[in-house]
Amino acid sequence: MRLEILPVPGIGHVSEGDDLAAMIAGAAPWLRDGDVLVVTSKIVSKAEGRLVDVPADGPERLTARDEVLAAETARVVATRGATRIVQTRHGFVMASAGIDASNVDKTRLVLLPEDPDASARALRGALRERFGVDVAVIVTDTMGRPWRNGLTDVALGVAGMDAIRDHRGEVDPYGNELQLTQMAVVDELAGAGELIKGKCDQMPVAVVRGYLRTPGPEDGPGARVLIRDAELDLFSLGTAEARAAGLTAAAILPEGPVGTRPDREAVGRAILAVRPAVAPGTVFTLVTDEGVRAALAATVPGWPAEATTLVLGSPATPVETFDLVRFGADVHRLRTALSAEGIPSVLLRPPPGTTAVAALAL
Repeated sequence: MRLEILPVPGIGHVSEGDDLAAMIAGAAPWLRDGDVLVVTSKIVSKAEGRLVDVPADGPERLTARDEVLAAETARVVATRGATRIVQTRHGFVMASAGIDASNVDKTRLVLLPEDPDASARALRGALRERFGVDVAVIVTDTMGRPWRNGLTDVALGVAGMDAIRDHRGEVDPYGNELQLTQMAVVDELAGAGELIKGKCDQMPVAVVRGYLRTPGPEDGPGARVLIRDAELDLFSLGTAEARAAGLTAAAILPEGPVGTRPDREAVGRAILAVRPAVAPGTVFTLVTDEGVRAALAATVPGWPAEATTLVLGSPATPVETFDLVRFGADVHRLRTALSAEGIPSVLLRPPPGTTAVAALAL
């Protein structure tokens, strides 16, 4: 395979209502079937009128930008100072919802295209029907990446090719069947195009030649297949935001359900985790003797029949009113630590004849 990355100079200024297909075809009459057209989303947005008016400077501009950002945000992922990482209505996770103030008049902001896949399909269709050239189209924008410095262009929309090349089920040269490998080829092509386009060179369009022999006969499912489902996203929040969400969850921690015998080592880790935070003299004990556990279970009022494990807690003595309040907080600390280990718990009444003892059924 031999790849070429070709610039498309001469696009010029793009305004609302401009015929982007005609502008590209006029600037690149050498386009041919099988080329991959890599188009910066900003000129797509401009042509589609995805611009908003804002004050040129001052606090009014910041206020207006914040309002626009809120309108484009489906979910805040992380905030650090003035930087906000959000999930857009499209599903993209990016800084400031992709709102851009560069290469545009100071009194305007550029938003992402309303539907980047639809934009890619429309541009591809216009080039094919009106100018007789069958290309794949990738609409791109710049994003940061978790755990890595620097930015790169990625695909927001695509038509004429699959966004992902799926290698699962293939066998490598060593005879190993590939289980997880799915390559986001449109992101790789977007990054390749950015090597030519740059940020300050007013080169919003590039062509990658040699990757495709022929585009797909259909537009394809688009770039939305690159958006990871929420239930599969292991990093859906920033660190501080995830911690805040965890603390909120701890504050409203429900009881139970219990019934599956928990790992004793996990229970031990929870007890060890709260040890530095509990009041002096507070002790939590995992009941490991099955006979003792059964005897206590028989006497503890409301013992859940399905519970298999018992933790007893006792405060320092002598016990005063404030000590009991503090002990209750310590018990909740332990329940939170157990929950972090995936172990639900139920707070029981203390065994008869005991005072200031907490019994947790697991």
